[in-house]
Formats: sequence, C-alpha cells, structure tokens
Amino acid sequence: MTGNGLTATHAPVEVVEGLQGEWTVYGHMARANPQWKSFGTQEVLLIFQGAHTYISPTWYNHLNVPTWNYMVVQVHGQAVLLDDSGLRSTLGRLVEKHETNSSYRLETLPADFVAKEMKGTVGFTVQVTRLEASYKLSQNRGDEDHARIIRELENRGDQESARVAGAMRKNRNPVE
Repeated sequence: MTGNGLTATHAPVEVVEGLQGEWTVYGHMARANPQWKSFGTQEVLLIFQGAHTYISPTWYNHLNVPTWNYMVVQVHGQAVLLDDSGLRSTLGRLVEKHETNSSYRLETLPADFVAKEMKGTVGFTVQVTRLEASYKLSQNRGDEDHARIIRELENRGDQESARVAGAMRKNRNPVE
C-alpha cells in the first residue's frame, strides 16, 4: 500500500532457504518505482504464480460451470532495503542464474557501467513470516472426469495446459 493505494510490481527475485529452514527473498526494482519507499513500514505480499488454465464444463460427464485450475504461493514478510554490496551480490546471482549458457557476468563488465546501472536500482530482501500455498487441480472430481480433464488439457498442446495436466497426474498418483 502506498499513498496512492495498492500497488504491485513484477520483479525478478531469488528465494533462498536458510540453514534453520527460514526463507529469504532477494530482489530488485527500478529506483524510479516509488513502491520501494514504503519498504520497512508494512507487510509486503509476493505472489508466485505457477501453471494455470481454463477448464471447460464440456469435459465433465454432467452439467457444470467453467472453472480455473491453478497453483500459487503467497509469501508475506517485511521488506528491507539492501546496501550497495547486497544489491551487487543479488544482481550477480540473478545474472549468473539466468545466463547459464553465456559468459556474461557482472564481474566481467566495466566497473563504471555497473556502478551507473546500480544507481538506478534498489535491492531488497523479504524475511518470510508467512507462506500460503494453494492449488486447484480438479482434485474434487471423480476418476472419470479427472482423467478426461487431463486428456483434454494434453490435447490442447500449449505449455500451461501441459504443466497443469502433469501436476494433476502427480497430485492424483503421487507415487508414480
């Protein structure tokens, strides 16, 4: 919440589990984004959206309504700003994680370029205080409807439907 109401930012983050099972989220956003100015004053909410897709009512063996299958995790915590060293470390890890087939690394870039770009960026951590995971994968359906929904999703040919179908199979038969 900011002075202008609710606000949301799509930001690259890294989730790290600590030695005692605690979770910390590291991320960054543009300094021009005013949302960071509210960090430290209130709880923040991060949403991690997994696969999701539309489920047609025509796939059931009875009259029904359309629905949506999904997987999502909501993370609550307190956001704290990082100093320059923490920001550099966070950016370096994110680049290394996503540039797996490349020699592009923060450490190999000109120092003045990195310093200039970092001035336009704000780093933060979120110490996770509450985590809520939920999913709807037609687990309330009978075996016949469940199997038909999986087949229909696999026949669609798109990545989201395939991911939901895979999760439905795993959720229904966790030992397979």
